[in-house]
Amino acid sequence: MRWDRAFWIAAIGLVAVLPVQAQWKWKDAKGQVHASDLPPPREIPEKDVLQRPTEVKRTPANAASAPTALQPSAPAQAAAKPRVDPEIEARRVRAEQEQQAKAKAAEDRNAATRAENCARAKQQLATIDSGMRMARVNDKGEREVLDDKARAEEAQRARQIIQSECR
Repeated sequence: MRWDRAFWIAAIGLVAVLPVQAQWKWKDAKGQVHASDLPPPREIPEKDVLQRPTEVKRTPANAASAPTALQPSAPAQAAAKPRVDPEIEARRVRAEQEQQAKAKAAEDRNAATRAENCARAKQQLATIDSGMRMARVNDKGEREVLDDKARAEEAQRARQIIQSECR
């Protein structure tokens, strides 16, 4: 029982200490010690940096072309990028492709519907303009012949449909 307790106390102590090791420590011009998760200001000389996170090295400020602590070198950048599991990446790509395919299919269905509405409206307008006698069924189920006013309204409605659907 004592060993279990000692183990857990040691584990908790280790977990509490780990974040401290990932911090910067430096002395300022007044001799005060500072700790931060950000690097020290550029005016702090290299000799006053007491601790830095693992594998981050600061270069002199006059070396403009050399990478700084804020700009790690290319190998460090490659190592800093999180590795993505190829299977997860493949799933993500497949999901994007499926989503694009669904969007294209929906767009194609909408285009087909617009084309069909356009064709029907043109057919209706041609029938109205032919002068042929037309009739429709009213709400009561009775057949009524279209007079000139009703024909003009139907022609106007067909033209609106043609204008909106035939692009």
